[in-house]
Amino acid sequence: MDNLTHSLVGLALGELTHRLLPAPPDASAASTRRRLLLTSAALASNFPDLDLVLTPLAPAPLGYLLHHRGHTHTLLYALPQALLLLAALWLCWPAARALLRTDAATRRGLAAAIVAGLLLHFGMDALNVYGIHPFAPFDPRWYYGDAVFIVEPVFWVALGTPLAAHVARRGWRRLLLGLLLVVPLLFTLKGFLQWGSYLLLAALWALALVLTRRLGERAALLAGVAVTAGFVLLQGAMAGQAREALRAALRQHDPAAQILDLPLSAFPANPLCWGAIAITREGADAYRIRRGVLSLAPGIAPAASCPPAIGGVQVTEGTAPVAWAWEEQGSIAALRGRMARDCRFEAWLRFARAPSLAKGGATDVRFGIPGAPNFSTLPIDTGAATACPRHVPQWGFPRADLLGLH
Repeated sequence: MDNLTHSLVGLALGELTHRLLPAPPDASAASTRRRLLLTSAALASNFPDLDLVLTPLAPAPLGYLLHHRGHTHTLLYALPQALLLLAALWLCWPAARALLRTDAATRRGLAAAIVAGLLLHFGMDALNVYGIHPFAPFDPRWYYGDAVFIVEPVFWVALGTPLAAHVARRGWRRLLLGLLLVVPLLFTLKGFLQWGSYLLLAALWALALVLTRRLGERAALLAGVAVTAGFVLLQGAMAGQAREALRAALRQHDPAAQILDLPLSAFPANPLCWGAIAITREGADAYRIRRGVLSLAPGIAPAASCPPAIGGVQVTEGTAPVAWAWEEQGSIAALRGRMARDCRFEAWLRFARAPSLAKGGATDVRFGIPGAPNFSTLPIDTGAATACPRHVPQWGFPRADLLGLH
């Protein structure tokens, strides 16, 4: 997920932890504890993304693809991260250190906030099509949620509104609350959101504001957590329906094709629209990748009405649930041959879930089609010898089924 979402999740966690603990003996201790829990939970919710400093260990784009969401996004390295963050807070915050020495509730709250913040980071990142490998090195496979878009304004509004409504200074409070409405509006005008989605977000913003003013921040935050959890469950259920619709469409088109994977990219604040990718095996040496848009309610919101800026492909007509806008047939032998003789490509395949070899590069079609380079694109037809990358993590190959590695 984006770091704004991680931060809001952490701030909500810290605020709720503070309010659920027994009240401190005096106002000064209460203020210190609240600031400590807010800070520690927000930092823990972002801490695993410090792996971005490791990206220079391999040449672009491999450094980002292999080291981001890498070791710091595994359960094995959660404990060292928790201890490092705890040590930094202890050494750099004298008032918090004094409170921790004397107050057991603060110690329990701090430990809970840091551990929960780290685990929530892993859980939020696991919801989208990018994926994580939380059980490495014991299980190096990638796990994909395929349920929530990587930038989700529902989380911003549900959690950010009650937090912003309790900012002490009026000017900052009004600015933050206004941004929670204006930023999704700009996304709508840019084609990232449908107007129906924006209206639902505005209604959620108004409801969260009413709850905050009438019931208080704690109740509004708990309601925001409930909305967030409900939205994730809804997206998970709709993702299951989307996969069934994709399977039906593929079987109707080619009953003999073997369906290997159906990566899904959710649209923000829109359970009806999905970015669809299908990876199928066709015969002994051919595989095909299709990319398009799926609507779960084509009579209400046809695929052509889904936000084009998110889908990455323009669908102009048709009322079928699935509108394929791009496809490519590849050779399994070419894929394996390139892997055997090109160590850079072999490393890239430890990330690529939808690999395409076309137009002088290797591109993961999850993030764009060949000819429109994105952060996953690896140039491969340069004609010059290139040294093998060092420090390649041994993540599992997402397309081990095509590479003959099962």
